[in-house]
Amino acid sequence: MIVSWNWLQEYVPLSMKVEELAERLMMAGLNHESTQRVGQDLAIDLEVTSNRPDCLGHVGIAREIAVLWDLPLAVPAAQPAEGRTSVADLVRVRIDCPDLCPRYTARVLRGVRVGPSPEWLVQRLAAVGIPAINNVVDVSNYVMMECGQPLHTFDYAKLRGPEIIVRRPTPDETITAIDHKTYRLEPGTCVIADAEVPVAIGGVMGGAATEVSRSTRDVLVEAAEFDPVSIRTTARGLGLHSASSYRFERRVDPAGVDWASRRCCELILETAGGELAAGVIDVGRPPEAREPIVLRFSQLPRILGIQIEPERVRKILVALGNCELPSPSGRGAGGEGEGQQRVSRRVWIGGEAQDKATPATAPPHPGPLPEGEGDLVIIPPSWRPDLTREIDLVEEVARIHGYDRIPEDVSVPMAPSSRLPEDRVMEKIRQVLVAAGFDEAITLSVVDEAAARAHRPWTDAEPLRSLTPVIRGADRLRTSLVPSLLAARRTNEALANPQIELFEIAKVYLPATRERVAGLPDEQWMLGLTSGGDYAAVRGVVEAVVAALNRSATLEAEESQIELLDPQASCRLRLAGQPLAYVGRLRPEAIKQFDLRGPTCVAEVRIAPLVAKADLVPVYDPLSPYPAVSRDVNLVVGEAVRWARVAATVRQSAGPELEDLEYRDTYRDPQRLGPDKKSLLFTLTLRSKEGTLTNAEADEVRNRIVAACRQEFGAELRAG
Repeated sequence: MIVSWNWLQEYVPLSMKVEELAERLMMAGLNHESTQRVGQDLAIDLEVTSNRPDCLGHVGIAREIAVLWDLPLAVPAAQPAEGRTSVADLVRVRIDCPDLCPRYTARVLRGVRVGPSPEWLVQRLAAVGIPAINNVVDVSNYVMMECGQPLHTFDYAKLRGPEIIVRRPTPDETITAIDHKTYRLEPGTCVIADAEVPVAIGGVMGGAATEVSRSTRDVLVEAAEFDPVSIRTTARGLGLHSASSYRFERRVDPAGVDWASRRCCELILETAGGELAAGVIDVGRPPEAREPIVLRFSQLPRILGIQIEPERVRKILVALGNCELPSPSGRGAGGEGEGQQRVSRRVWIGGEAQDKATPATAPPHPGPLPEGEGDLVIIPPSWRPDLTREIDLVEEVARIHGYDRIPEDVSVPMAPSSRLPEDRVMEKIRQVLVAAGFDEAITLSVVDEAAARAHRPWTDAEPLRSLTPVIRGADRLRTSLVPSLLAARRTNEALANPQIELFEIAKVYLPATRERVAGLPDEQWMLGLTSGGDYAAVRGVVEAVVAALNRSATLEAEESQIELLDPQASCRLRLAGQPLAYVGRLRPEAIKQFDLRGPTCVAEVRIAPLVAKADLVPVYDPLSPYPAVSRDVNLVVGEAVRWARVAATVRQSAGPELEDLEYRDTYRDPQRLGPDKKSLLFTLTLRSKEGTLTNAEADEVRNRIVAACRQEFGAELRAG
């Protein structure tokens, strides 16, 4: 949000230096980006967070300044002179989609003279980066930048009817906007139409057919409220973002809609002349009453660690526009009578200005106040939708009082808390993978159709589709992390990065099955891996993750039967009978499909089984002081025997002396070993906690293992 130094001075006196202003606003939540000189003015660029739409206009920034420096705030009354003709005789308005546009207002000015804007208006707009067009359009832009309420002006003579109908688009309906581009209106778009055709994309941009030009004599002024989600969806879907859509996406002040309309008409009369029809067409729901909030003064030292005088708290909140009500005990915090407040300075309440120290009757609240002895009961102003809870008021007091006035060593009571098992498991997974040389990646949850269809290991159902792509073509919720990680790998290969070991922990979105047909999609946390290492190394990383969470857990391997993976170097893993993961090396066709440059292995692990089996309580296991003994074993087994079955048999038969089992190699030679035979070479690491193992004891363990494998698989010990 760019604000003009000179413009701000119309609402609040600025006696401070611009550097001091920027620093205080930053400490109050409006981060300072830059300050640039524009002619005789200063353009101050402030970062406004999405929860503060009230600061998307000069009045909102001026209000913050007035509260921070305890200065008077002056807001124009906006009372334009009206003619005798009623606006109801000139235009009709109908809302057919109240969910998209809950409120629409219209005023009509006749006999205006469209031309260049006065110099003061041109300079104001130039300071905030808006070019001047003509006096009518410039006034609507000026008022938007003044109060944050977007407006639109129509050439009244070009409206058919004349009538305004707020509706959804008809099939294949299009509109040529004022940027002179034609847009196809998708379902869900809010359309402003006359009796025949669309004349504006509601809340986003007006149409070229009714654009105000030098030939315009009569003007219809629109001021409305639009559904934020609808505006955001429309702007993204059309790729058409504007200053208006930016503000409607963040909500506008419902009580300020009519003020903005009157202010716009007032300035058009001043700069373009004409006559304003009497009254206003105001269709839709009126502004909703805000729920009262109770602030307990005892919460301030509990949360902030410092004591702030109750009168100071009351003064801050009232200055921000909050309306004080009697407390549940029947007394206001400041000792005022029943149903009254005292406003400490000129502030905006419900779109109107209240004078300093003038008693004002509190508006009726919509329901009973919360039970208990509240120290201060207030109704938030209409322009602050972010104020809904007691903690919000505590934050307001803290930022205005000054975070810098809270000592660093202040004592704040702390309550013990614990993380969820899922969070602890994910932290442990990250530790193991970073130690193994992997870097964490964060990719989008949506992919294009090609990536969604390329790899679906967890479901055969069609991926869920988003109506609005996050980026061009990416409109499918992913059912696997692997395609996104392979795309990240491709990018790193193109940048010639030598080491590309990536992992990601994120959700996949599996479409509802028959059992969940009426429910939401099945969102599952997954761990995805991509590596340039060999299959055994990647599988070892997965096994290390499982072992770090539960040392006694055993994995069962089976054939993967996944299209992208080489069947000779891949498997599916089960944990306690539940599907856990798949690991494998990409086929050459898959490497080409994803445009990769070298051999690649991938893995994907379900987090839920890991959480269910995780043993997160650290257990001390003393190390044996005695040396280890190793034995190499070379077993000849059938080609169909998988290493996972051999490893399981070895561990079951070895006894407590087995400390480690390491796979080394697989050798095939039909002439020496026989047809359909292979030899598996592995190393046993043996250690006893009772004493040093002798060669005879180590050989006994090895012989026990060989005998068990012979009985289980018909394995034979290869002599040489």
